[in-house]
Amino acid sequence: MTQQLVHLSGLLGSPLVDRSGERLGRVEDVIVRMDEDFPPVTGLKGRLGERELFIPTDRIASLSSDSAQLSGELLDLRRFERRPGEVLLGEDVLGRKLIDVEAARLVTAHEIELANVDGWWRVMGINPSRRARLRRLLRFGSSSGHRDGEPMIEWTQLEPFVGHVPTSRLRIRHRKLAQLHPAQIADLVEAASHDEGEEIIQAVGQDRELEADVFEELDDQHQVEFIRERTDEEAAKLIARMAADDSADLITELEQERREPILSLLPPRQQRRVRQLLGYNPSTAGGLMSPDYIALPETASVAEAIRRVRDSDIPPETAV
Repeated sequence: MTQQLVHLSGLLGSPLVDRSGERLGRVEDVIVRMDEDFPPVTGLKGRLGERELFIPTDRIASLSSDSAQLSGELLDLRRFERRPGEVLLGEDVLGRKLIDVEAARLVTAHEIELANVDGWWRVMGINPSRRARLRRLLRFGSSSGHRDGEPMIEWTQLEPFVGHVPTSRLRIRHRKLAQLHPAQIADLVEAASHDEGEEIIQAVGQDRELEADVFEELDDQHQVEFIRERTDEEAAKLIARMAADDSADLITELEQERREPILSLLPPRQQRRVRQLLGYNPSTAGGLMSPDYIALPETASVAEAIRRVRDSDIPPETAV
């Protein structure tokens, strides 16, 4: 990155000055929209006395990690109201977890870096280091510029959680998560808070097969945690897309009063398989094994066996 970076933590609470340098108020927050690879700043939330104001980008002359300078002396004194789709970087993102999709891990935005690109202020990335967190909490060393040797994750490889944003209509982008293996997505869900995990599940739910694959990879505790919030019909639709042995395992973890209603809603073929597995003691071979298999005659060639495996609808991990 060659741009001069501005640290959000230094900008928040800094003086809001006019073009002659006279202080007008202070910067409360930075407003962005998350609809581009590097989110554009659409304005500032400022405070003059007891009044919160919206300052559009065309009134911003410059930003630094210790002040925001306006291009004129006059301000629109209408009170600030958050508009649909707007995200406040300080309130909604700073200090919160995000998904580093490239590394398949959760990271914390201990610092958010801004830069002016072709005349427009944008979010360039975050600093997840503990040192950045310490500086943010103690409010020292907030001058502009990125520190050598400290990590910065570019925004293009990040996905923020926005379920807590009151006016946001955004969701975690399914296309990014779909690049990960279901087991990696399950690890993210298990490492996240309940609300964050639910947001991930909702994102992958755009692909019903992927959602089922992720559920199969979750541990029992998280499977039950997220199934409990679904109706019997929703739970049955999800369980029906899972392998029969995984379906049976999940159903046995549910409350007794929910098992039969959900079982009765499964497609007949899946229902028969699951009921058959539920008839075995879970610790026996019958309870551990999947009822799905591929049968071939002794005379079948290797080529025929490979073709049958490829053409089968049995999940690869079951057929192996």
